[in-house]
Amino acid sequence: KMAGDSRFPDVDSDGSERSEEMEIVVNVGGVRQVFYGDNLNQYPETRLAELVNCLSGGYDSIFSLCDDYDPGKREFYFDRDPDAFKCIIDVYYFGEIHMKKGICPICFKNEMEFWKVDLKFLDDCCKTHLSEKKEELEEIARRVQLILDDLGVDASESRWKRCQKCIWKFLEKPESSYPARVIAVLSFLFILISSVVMCVGTIPDLQVVDAEGNRMEHPTLDSIETACIGWFTMEYVLRLISSPNKFHFALSFMNIVDVLAILPFYVSLTLTHLGAKLMELSNVQQAVQALRIMRIARIFKLARHSSGLQTLTYALKRSFKELGLLLMYLAVGIFVFSALGYTMEQSHPETLFKSIPQSFWWAIITMTTVGYGDIYPKTTLGKLNAAISFLCGVIAIALPIHPIINNFVRYYNKQRVLETAAKHELELMELSSAEGKVAGSKSELEDLSREGKETPFYSSRIKVSHSDTFIHLLSEEKHYRTRLQSCK
Repeated sequence: KMAGDSRFPDVDSDGSERSEEMEIVVNVGGVRQVFYGDNLNQYPETRLAELVNCLSGGYDSIFSLCDDYDPGKREFYFDRDPDAFKCIIDVYYFGEIHMKKGICPICFKNEMEFWKVDLKFLDDCCKTHLSEKKEELEEIARRVQLILDDLGVDASESRWKRCQKCIWKFLEKPESSYPARVIAVLSFLFILISSVVMCVGTIPDLQVVDAEGNRMEHPTLDSIETACIGWFTMEYVLRLISSPNKFHFALSFMNIVDVLAILPFYVSLTLTHLGAKLMELSNVQQAVQALRIMRIARIFKLARHSSGLQTLTYALKRSFKELGLLLMYLAVGIFVFSALGYTMEQSHPETLFKSIPQSFWWAIITMTTVGYGDIYPKTTLGKLNAAISFLCGVIAIALPIHPIINNFVRYYNKQRVLETAAKHELELMELSSAEGKVAGSKSELEDLSREGKETPFYSSRIKVSHSDTFIHLLSEEKHYRTRLQSCK
């Protein structure tokens, strides 16, 4: 605009007006706030502090900081969130910022970046909410990226690479296709059959006697066991060959469980055929029996197919502190009540409390309300001590249970929300494409996948929606909004 424009800022030509005494009016989303230069200049790098000194720079300087300006009222207009702004201006008065309840942490972070206020002024309690929201968005981005990768085929890849991806998706992602679901169900059935055979094989009536008079599993059950191990072996080898990161695959906990479920069979088979030449037959049989016990590890393979078991494992990991408190309460109670029980029962001639260490067993089964009855008090004081011990045991066990249950429910609900949000993100992409709101589908999908992996079908259908909040892992340039993010 020209220098003589009537809307040009009204500033003394000699610049005698001191910025510290200047009064400016800021209108954010219809909410007016009055500030003084001495307050704003405490943080000169912020946008509001720059407003104090921008009047002498003309309209170019003004409109680089705000959306509109009224020179008559000396009022700056901003089309931003007024609720977030009310929280952000606290930094000029209190030196710290707290988010109001109900404001999206990611949106609030974007508002702080707009007003050029450093995140270090955000209080620690609010930073926790922000980090949690970031983790959620990263998880959503990871899930969306996995779905896009599953749908994508890179023509530049070799045939072997494409075959590896197909095998990996076939074995690791049952939701990808109907045959993959069938394979997952078969794997689940083989685990159950193998576990049942392991249990049934220990029934004496179903065992046979060999030439040396030793009992061994029935040949039919042994054949079923061999077939199950063959399936587990083939499954593990195929997953290892098709794994994109074999080192990470080998060190994964569930894959280590798979190895422990398979290895005893081959080790015992080797010892049976070759061990007799290297050691005594009795030692070979003992080693084989010990290895057969390790077959119980295969029951943990069920966790691969059960989201409930995975959620339980996560809840226990997050509840180490509560479990530690539970063990500490029980340990203190066991020591105290076993010592009291031993002391009170010494006056009885037929006492079952021979020593304090022996009384630990009685204290454990009493405080946990199991009460086998193999050890019990016979004196009046001993019975009173037992009554107090199991009451204290119930209280000690009940206190940490509620936080553990909360961790389980919170994680389970969070996984459902993240799964729904990831699906909704894909629905928004496809809906946006159908309505023709966004152009350039191919280049945007390349930004999404960051590796150029898309099918012709989704290359022509999926497009993305824009907003001021976005998932960083999906793209470094485009902005995306999901229902989970739009929570202001």
